[in-house]
Amino acid sequence: MVDLPGRGTTYVTDTPGPTPDAPVVVLLHAVGCTGLLTWFPSIGPLSRRFRVVTMDLRWHGRGIQSEEFSVHDCADDVAALVEELDLGPAIVAGYSMGSIVAQRVWRRHPEIVAGLVLCATTDRFRSTVAERSFHAATGLAMAATRGFSRSRTAVRAARTAAAALDLQPDDIHDWAFREFRSTSPWAVGQAVAALGRHHSRPWLGRIDVPTAVVVTTQDHVLPARNQVALARRIPGATTHEVAAGHAACVLQSERFVPAFLEAVTTVSARRRGSRSSAAASASGR
Repeated sequence: MVDLPGRGTTYVTDTPGPTPDAPVVVLLHAVGCTGLLTWFPSIGPLSRRFRVVTMDLRWHGRGIQSEEFSVHDCADDVAALVEELDLGPAIVAGYSMGSIVAQRVWRRHPEIVAGLVLCATTDRFRSTVAERSFHAATGLAMAATRGFSRSRTAVRAARTAAAALDLQPDDIHDWAFREFRSTSPWAVGQAVAALGRHHSRPWLGRIDVPTAVVVTTQDHVLPARNQVALARRIPGATTHEVAAGHAACVLQSERFVPAFLEAVTTVSARRRGSRSSAAASASGR
């Protein structure tokens, strides 16, 4: 548990990278989930190149409890964590709801963002249709917990993550179900309502950090065409397609993780390249 001064406490995992100065990736989770439940298949592969940090967003899991939920507050929580742990500038990556929060982190705190990786994302929703879609996404997340027993890849990833993070669950299915149930349906409803008010289209074109968009091409919650359209609105954004649905981060992790790792690595390389060019230009002056 990490205390964010003036904001509250939240549950954080911090997995070291291969070297003390490895680039940092902050992972933001999907609605109705937790940091670990969304990202456990990705943490191990990512940590071979990066320092990997997850957090439970407010009202989710062991995240900050407050009177109200807003995407803006979530973005400010991320910035507070980056400052508290001295992580920045960091690559901020988000899945579904987490990708919305990641966009807002750049909008409100650009100085802490080295790059963005937006997965299964969108730039806006449309009233009740969007809310129904996100409720459907929550149902998929529940299906994902049931699917652990049928997905050998997910079971292997969960066991690896459990050992690395000292979770030691007696049963992977039970652990995942506990993670899922740690967020109340009422909290999910409030989060869905807040997400319905999100609209980043007017300022996406001003994003000035390396950005990658991981497109889930079989997504029935956030259509792939909308994800691709968002990527085209961000200057220089790369797209990384994965033939999977909205629960790809867990149930189809064998497809999602390689595409996600490629996206993060691309953003990191572009970040290093831009810093090197800036340094060369400065020395030339």
